[in-house]
Amino acid sequence: MKASILLAVLSLAAPLLRADDLQPPITEGQRVATCGHSFHVFTYKQVDEIAKSAGLAHQLVGLSSIGGSTVQKHWDVPEEKSAVKQVLKTGKVDVLTLSPIWLPDPAIEEFVKLGLEHNPALRITVQEYWMPNDEYKPVYPLEANKKKVDHNATDIAQLRDATQRYAKDIEDYVRGINERLGKQSVYIVPVGMAAVTLRDKIVKGEAPGLKTQGELFRDYWGHALAPLQILSSYCHFAVIYRRSPAGLPVPNAFKALKDMSDDDKAKLNKLLQDIAWDTVSHHPMAGVMKPVAAK
Repeated sequence: MKASILLAVLSLAAPLLRADDLQPPITEGQRVATCGHSFHVFTYKQVDEIAKSAGLAHQLVGLSSIGGSTVQKHWDVPEEKSAVKQVLKTGKVDVLTLSPIWLPDPAIEEFVKLGLEHNPALRITVQEYWMPNDEYKPVYPLEANKKKVDHNATDIAQLRDATQRYAKDIEDYVRGINERLGKQSVYIVPVGMAAVTLRDKIVKGEAPGLKTQGELFRDYWGHALAPLQILSSYCHFAVIYRRSPAGLPVPNAFKALKDMSDDDKAKLNKLLQDIAWDTVSHHPMAGVMKPVAAK
């Protein structure tokens, strides 16, 4: 079964996984570098907080933050001005997180080659994110895509379909890189599918403290507010450490939810943790499931 078809099935009713189905969790703190735009870069410090709350000696070792960026824009930064390129060349990075927008984005593979040259055990993650403007329109420049969107009127079935089409782009692209490498070094963080699940829960009245889909966003474009940011960061934590964030404390970002009760914050935090782990652990390219032996 192709990964994109599998995701469609999982989004409806994910089967329970046994411990034998999963890779062992990573128990040592990881040294993490990040290249990102505003739909991703917040995970850099949030995952650090989450990991340390789990007792892990997580380390932040390099950040490249460029608004509205493709990975290519980060690659084009000269080495003397790129903290990420410099630290990759030391070999002292365990995980590099990347966040393309639309594909193709050839610099993903450039960063992969640079990183693996200096640390063959490096893992690279590629974020599959939620749809800008709630629609799948992979067109540049990005400004041309911006328009007024009523997030609360978005049909979840249509949003899921758009997200799955984008997810297939990511899956095919990452699969191609890994095939050229001859091993799996690049992994997917399925934030987009997790976001669809959360929005479905909101519509059904099953997300404590959240009444509308619009409470996830600060603008039409789709910049994330605290609940969606934390969901994304939990997804990244789950991929980086191959473990569930369940039971970890309410993160500092929830302080921004001033109109939400502490009880609802705790319940919402648990929901985000459960969605993140359910989505990541069932994704065949997130690195949490054991590879299925070829027949």
